[in-house]
Amino acid sequence: MRTFDLRTGDDQFVKDLRVVRWEQYELDRELPFQAMWYSVPPGSESPLDQHPELELSLVVAGTAHVLSGGNEYEVQQGNAFLMSSTEQHVVQNRSDSVELTVFSAYWMPITGLHSHE
Repeated sequence: MRTFDLRTGDDQFVKDLRVVRWEQYELDRELPFQAMWYSVPPGSESPLDQHPELELSLVVAGTAHVLSGGNEYEVQQGNAFLMSSTEQHVVQNRSDSVELTVFSAYWMPITGLHSHE
């Protein structure tokens, strides 16, 4: 068994977001996906993003407001959201006191992601 500690991971900053990528744990041959944690300070947001990977995100702490495709979604702690490779998105932290922390796993799609609403 291995454990991974967000508090002691090597971090990078994208604007004011703290990003801890799992690449530092040398798991690329062991897992079929890449992963990271990111933290959004109170009152801040991620840059507009779109990438070729699918991204499954779990809200670890706080509440995420996800803007995508002209829609807004509120995702509370313990819940998850899945972004396709075609979706531009921004993740906002509208709290004035609680940091938003998200764990994301991402991978290249084998086939297209179909929305089921």
